[in-house]
Amino acid sequence: MPRTLTDRGDDALYMDPGTAPPSPAGPVEVGDLVRLPPAVRLPRVVQAVRFSQRQIEFVFRARRQLGEVFRMHAGVSGGSVVTSHPDHARSLFTASPEEVPSLTAESPLRPIVGPTSVLTAQGARHLRQRKLLLPAFHGEAIARYAQMIGDAAEREIETWPIGRPFALAQRMQAITLDVIMSGIFGVDGVPAAGSAEHRLRSTVKRLTTASTSPLAQLAELINLGHMEPVGPMRAGVAMLDQATYPVIASRRRADDLADRNDILSLLLAARTDDGELLSDRELRDELLTLVLAGFETTANSLAWTWERLMRNPAAYDRLREAVRSEEQAGEHIEAAIVEGMRCRPVIPIVGRRVRVAWRLGDYVVPSGTALSVSTLLLHHREDLYPEPFAFRPERWLERTPGTYEWIPFGGGTRRCLGAQLAMAEQRVVLGVMARRLDLEPDRPEPEHALHRIVTMIPSRGARAILRRRAD
Repeated sequence: MPRTLTDRGDDALYMDPGTAPPSPAGPVEVGDLVRLPPAVRLPRVVQAVRFSQRQIEFVFRARRQLGEVFRMHAGVSGGSVVTSHPDHARSLFTASPEEVPSLTAESPLRPIVGPTSVLTAQGARHLRQRKLLLPAFHGEAIARYAQMIGDAAEREIETWPIGRPFALAQRMQAITLDVIMSGIFGVDGVPAAGSAEHRLRSTVKRLTTASTSPLAQLAELINLGHMEPVGPMRAGVAMLDQATYPVIASRRRADDLADRNDILSLLLAARTDDGELLSDRELRDELLTLVLAGFETTANSLAWTWERLMRNPAAYDRLREAVRSEEQAGEHIEAAIVEGMRCRPVIPIVGRRVRVAWRLGDYVVPSGTALSVSTLLLHHREDLYPEPFAFRPERWLERTPGTYEWIPFGGGTRRCLGAQLAMAEQRVVLGVMARRLDLEPDRPEPEHALHRIVTMIPSRGARAILRRRAD
């Protein structure tokens, strides 16, 4: 079966569109009341490989065969229970972190970004780091980035070839990497050649490009379940370390640290609960998390949205007309972004590990169970989204995404720190592109999804042909 979103999912009857039937969820007092959901009946190794390489096919088939809640031996150690009901997502996202710690500490990103970053840290440490970083991704900080994002987009599209296929994902990365480098390191535009920041930027770009190779996919499989990198991944992490630590050392020596408002300078001035400065290792973990998570996910969200727009000419025409006529341009831009992230969420699954028994509808799972909400399945519920496999931005022109129905950024205290910045970037870049460019896909058939570590990206980078570039 091809890896496209053509599987219709559940065949069950639904309530009125936009209303999921209620399903009880949350912690329970349980003795012998455990009732496990049905399990995928494939060898564990087969499940692990299929889930990591063909997650779309895997989860849609499991839901069709087993129902809304099912077990699988994939994703994390010991396997997990997967659900796609918004009430179940609500129960996990609103519970205390002590009751349902995040699975990110067990994710394939753990060997790369380390144990102390805001992504992998748990409990009080995570909340402290989140509170420290939050101002850099909200309010006035976002407003400061807007002009820079627009300038970066305008510069970048001037370099795009006319009449020849090229990958939009890589072009989007060039824009979003400059933005995140500015926010984290205070570097405007491309860092100066030979600087520590320039070496880090080049290393990140090189490894990101290499991460789609067969060797990289093999390295990912080898590292499943490992807390530290092994095999080929170790060499890639070593390259990141060699590029990151000099940036930290250089900034520690800066004599204007107190006057800077970039994230690295803020972290260098921060202190732990014991009054200690952050170690180089703690800074390294934080910086790599912010750089790696802060630019590529946004770039691929944009790439996916354009992949969908180009293959849905009516939607593209409506967006282009609204932007160029300036009639409800903002509403149409927002609708295209939200629909793109619904159809093709870059992070297709999020999870928690419950520390008490937990109810999911008719089932009760014991303490210690890993629970995952499939963003893919939730975003393709027909009771929430009529014609869920159709790309229809207009569905959002008079509707606001539900907190537990649209979750491309996760939810609760683990919701993506950079969500506001990511949305701001997409609004500006999508608007500039819709106003100035006429694009079409290089092939009529849709691009499949390539699953890489924890992300879902266009298999060919959202390849496009630029037919016209307006002044």
